[in-house]
Amino acid sequence: MPALPSWLTEPLWDQFAALLPERSVYHPEHPLGCHRRRISDRIIFDKMLQLLRFGCSYEAIADTICSATTIRSRREEWIRLGVFARLKQLALESYDRIVGLVLDQIAVAGAITKAPGGGEAAGRSPVDRGKQGLKRSGMTDGYGIPLGRVLAGANRHDSPLLAPTLDRLEGLGPLPDTITVHLDDGYDSDTTRALLSERGLHGRIAHKVLPDTLHEYDGVTVVVDVRE
Repeated sequence: MPALPSWLTEPLWDQFAALLPERSVYHPEHPLGCHRRRISDRIIFDKMLQLLRFGCSYEAIADTICSATTIRSRREEWIRLGVFARLKQLALESYDRIVGLVLDQIAVAGAITKAPGGGEAAGRSPVDRGKQGLKRSGMTDGYGIPLGRVLAGANRHDSPLLAPTLDRLEGLGPLPDTITVHLDDGYDSDTTRALLSERGLHGRIAHKVLPDTLHEYDGVTVVVDVRE
């Protein structure tokens, strides 16, 4: 079963293929060009759509036509060539032109994910018995459209990742004069407020729950916080 209908995948492939460099169908490192044929980029593209659509592993999506190793190596090749970075830029520009990005309201938040394969950015996860994990600091516009993210070890706090995450605003074209950044209570500090002020950004930060703000009424614990 295809990951997506053909009326959607065909235009996607046309746009993606235009970003790929021209090359021989044979492995370029072979001097005579008579090595085994290179798996077509279209096959790898369809495999990656399946990975994104179904959330499965490379091994689960591999078959007799294309191995998991081939999918990974082609992915790394396209990353080195900047294909995905260019595709992301085109997607954001197209969305902004057709629908419109809501950049006067943005949100930044961190999330911990597993990283069983490790990697340069992976670190010991404090919520998974010290196993390898990643902290993903992501930024979205007011409608939740992803604008960029920063990867770090799972043991990193969200707050130090705020500055490099906000750097992803660069390259998004003209920005509104006033931008409000929505943050959870993990960013509730004077350091965060100073950072936002330096960048000319307004912050809407959830407050940390302090012990003296907890009160019990009829057996129910509620938070009473009158801070602005």
